[in-house]
Amino acid sequence: MGSHHNQHLNRLSGAGLLISLGIIFGDIGTSPLYVLKAIFNNDIIQKDLVIGCVSCVLWTLTIQTTIKYVLITLNADNKGEGGILSLYSLVRRQAKWLIIPAILGASTLLADGMITPAITISSAIEGLAIFNPEIPTVPIVITIISVLFLIQRFGTSIVGRVFGPLMLVWFSTIGLLGLHAIGLATEILKAFNPLYAFYTLVNHPHALIIIGAIFLCTTGAEALYSDMGHCGKANIRVSWIFVKLTLILNYLGQGAWLISHTGQNIGDTNPFYSIMPNWFIVYGIAIATIAAIIASQAMITGSFTLISEGVRLNIWPKVAIRYPSNQKGQLYVPSINLILFIGCMLIIYVFEKSSNMEAAYGLAINLTFLSTSILMVYFMLRRRINKFLVIFFALIYFAIEITFLIGNGAKITHGGWLTLLLAASIFLVMYAWFRARKIKNEFVRFVHIDQYFPIIEELSSDTSVPTFASQLVYLTSANSKKEIEAQIIYSIINKKPKRADVYWFVHVDVTDAPHGREYIVDQLIPGKLIRIDFKLGFREEQKISLLFRKVVEEMVKNGEVDIISQYDTLKKHNIPGDFNFVVLEKVFTKTTDLSWPNRIIMEIYRILRRFSLSEEKGFGLDSSFVTLERVPLNIPTTENIRLHRIH
Repeated sequence: MGSHHNQHLNRLSGAGLLISLGIIFGDIGTSPLYVLKAIFNNDIIQKDLVIGCVSCVLWTLTIQTTIKYVLITLNADNKGEGGILSLYSLVRRQAKWLIIPAILGASTLLADGMITPAITISSAIEGLAIFNPEIPTVPIVITIISVLFLIQRFGTSIVGRVFGPLMLVWFSTIGLLGLHAIGLATEILKAFNPLYAFYTLVNHPHALIIIGAIFLCTTGAEALYSDMGHCGKANIRVSWIFVKLTLILNYLGQGAWLISHTGQNIGDTNPFYSIMPNWFIVYGIAIATIAAIIASQAMITGSFTLISEGVRLNIWPKVAIRYPSNQKGQLYVPSINLILFIGCMLIIYVFEKSSNMEAAYGLAINLTFLSTSILMVYFMLRRRINKFLVIFFALIYFAIEITFLIGNGAKITHGGWLTLLLAASIFLVMYAWFRARKIKNEFVRFVHIDQYFPIIEELSSDTSVPTFASQLVYLTSANSKKEIEAQIIYSIINKKPKRADVYWFVHVDVTDAPHGREYIVDQLIPGKLIRIDFKLGFREEQKISLLFRKVVEEMVKNGEVDIISQYDTLKKHNIPGDFNFVVLEKVFTKTTDLSWPNRIIMEIYRILRRFSLSEEKGFGLDSSFVTLERVPLNIPTTENIRLHRIH
């Protein structure tokens, strides 16, 4: 089923091309709103500098977006899905430390998700200053962003259908405007020569600052990879030809307008709006605002998908994930919606104008690019691609992206500190949650299950022990069917012995593939002790209660298990027995046994637990059928205690 779905996605079609315009290219497609404005903000215009900077933009789009992402990175598809966590899932078995670039890339991408709506919508709305320089744009921007985040809870499937046609209008508009403006100074066509870019970067005294601004033209490339699952790489690659053409035309047009103002200081004037005929500016602002909203929506949706993957891969606390519509991939994460909204408002409060936001933008996403490059190197090695080609890829892109990072480093004091702070906060949450689970697992003791078969079988028939439940279900983290946590055995035998007709062990294995629902049944003690292993893709919803019920129904139908209650009255009427899930919450009785870095991690984890879903809700269990038991991970021993008995 999954492969058929992916073949359908990757099939080239008119609908697929239109959808890719609406979903994939929103972020990179709105960059002409602010890139050249950021480069030449309050500077005297010099013709050679304009040609050199536009040349840098064109070649950055070619090397970074076209070659790295569209041609190379899109090949790293995980059963048709893309994104940094999908890529990590493909290579995570190569080296344990790869979790660091994966978390770094995910956290900086989320931080970028906070600034994208603020900068794109601000840049679009500030076009109104052409008519009235005194117009307060900030309240308008806040209103639009607030409405955008408010409607997320209702789902965006209806809005999604019109994204493609609207973005087609946007790209056609910016392409035609740019083409018309090139006539103002045809010398701008020299920008196709990469030597102009090279001379600018080598000779300009403020080259690093220019590099930081140029980087803004490619910030949407990572989102392009993240959203691959929505329409397939074939549609992305073909539609990119059109998108890149319109972007190049617009940048050339803006460059031509700048050359026509050589020797002048354009101040806060935005070259993007300046190439529009006066009669069209109102329509241009409206189209730009719609495009900015669509770009923001794509970023928000991408953040929801990223967090849902993070929850499944255990690098984000279990949070409520809702599915507001039946459309595939439509989800809503209330907590992330609130976090992104607060982040957006904070950025608008601190920076107010898009020209100030430009100083902070790009620094975080630059780290995502670097993280993707690290993971791509391991992906290529896994695919056994020629090592010289892998080294060549690594040298080229690490050199380019580290240079961009140094250029963006100049932004730290101009506001980049805020996006770094936001990204660092998200990184801390992700790393602490991931590491805390590893620390807890170090203290989980596993025992061989077969040595307990006789006692479990006898306990099930021992009428001197009151029946705890007809069907008793435990969630286990033991990967091997031959092992079980000592804590589960302790719960069944020692902690109020639990008699049941049938004991079930349920294990959930999150696979490296995004989709897939498979299960394996092992009758450890036929009809008495049964283990079910679910193999779920990292994008699958973990509704364990429903999945388990489905498996039991199929087993009953096949005559593999009897779930009729053993109480005489109920048995006479063929009434099924009750099911009870026991969820063990593993806790530290004392953390002094841990090293101080691990103690800090566990303290952060303890705080995060307050805001996360409980284990039963996280696994989609019906709380009315759940018994929660707290079990110690490190039981204190008495060997170091000195006591004196007095006679």
